[in-house]
Amino acid sequence: MQLLFIADPLDSFKTYKDTTFAMMREAQRRGHTISACLPQDIMWQRGAPVQAHVQDIELTGHADDWFHVRDRRPVPLAGFGAVLMRKDPPFDSEYFYATHLLEQAERDGARVFNKPRALRDHPEKLAIMEFPQFIGPTLVTRDARDIQRFHAEHHDIILKPLDGMGGMGIFRVGPDGLNLGSITETLNRGGAQSLMVQKFLPEIALGDKRVLIIGGQPVPYCLARIPQGSEVRGNLAAGGKGVAQALSQRDWEIANALGPILNQRGLLLAGVDVIGDCVTEINVTSPTCFQEIQQQTGFDVAAMFVDALEARCGHEQNRSA
Repeated sequence: MQLLFIADPLDSFKTYKDTTFAMMREAQRRGHTISACLPQDIMWQRGAPVQAHVQDIELTGHADDWFHVRDRRPVPLAGFGAVLMRKDPPFDSEYFYATHLLEQAERDGARVFNKPRALRDHPEKLAIMEFPQFIGPTLVTRDARDIQRFHAEHHDIILKPLDGMGGMGIFRVGPDGLNLGSITETLNRGGAQSLMVQKFLPEIALGDKRVLIIGGQPVPYCLARIPQGSEVRGNLAAGGKGVAQALSQRDWEIANALGPILNQRGLLLAGVDVIGDCVTEINVTSPTCFQEIQQQTGFDVAAMFVDALEARCGHEQNRSA
């Protein structure tokens, strides 16, 4: 099967931890061929199927110079066995337009993972609001007065932009309310932009756990991203320490409840973030942590993913035959 990865530039990959690289490596190990492109390489011309200018690549097995480019050519996306959308956030207007192009490619016959419509329908922070039984006190608003009332009720809160990633733009405001007004003005841009406000969860000291769900099934280990020093954020990009651990009973409960729903909607891979007993985000664009979990536990997450991908493609091929 020939796989197309739509991702960030290959020369930006940190292969010792990159999840997309782990997927590629496992796919090539099984004999699948690999191509790659950027979102801006996708095009749609009147009367023609959606295409992309892709690079056929081969992984070398070396840490440096880790891939060789074999060819660059325009190819209809429907010509691939599977198309994997692995572009990192932010989910901006160009990402939004890319999902529309990919949805047209599906009408052409392409198999795209995660499904473009599912990517659009599950903004990673807002998606948790559908599952109130699994989340802590949470507010989405652009109104400073709503935020003031929320703080008055919960005293210790977290504020964050809806389009952030890697811990970007996250603020904590304690009981004294210090700088709440200026933080709100910064994040909501004077009332022009919505943001999320959540009750602070002290369990963050034990880690912000990334629970991976593949094909509706939980990976049995998560990666707890533990804040370091005086930092409130556990994100690895913000200096958090990643510690792999077996899922807790509550983690299993959450994953078993959300997994079938997300899978049915076309989300082959999702990363559910859990602090204590509460879901804080549902990551669907390019969930990570495959390599950290495998390196610390020996569980091959990439193999589980490619198993699910092969099964899904085989199922869809049989259904269309």
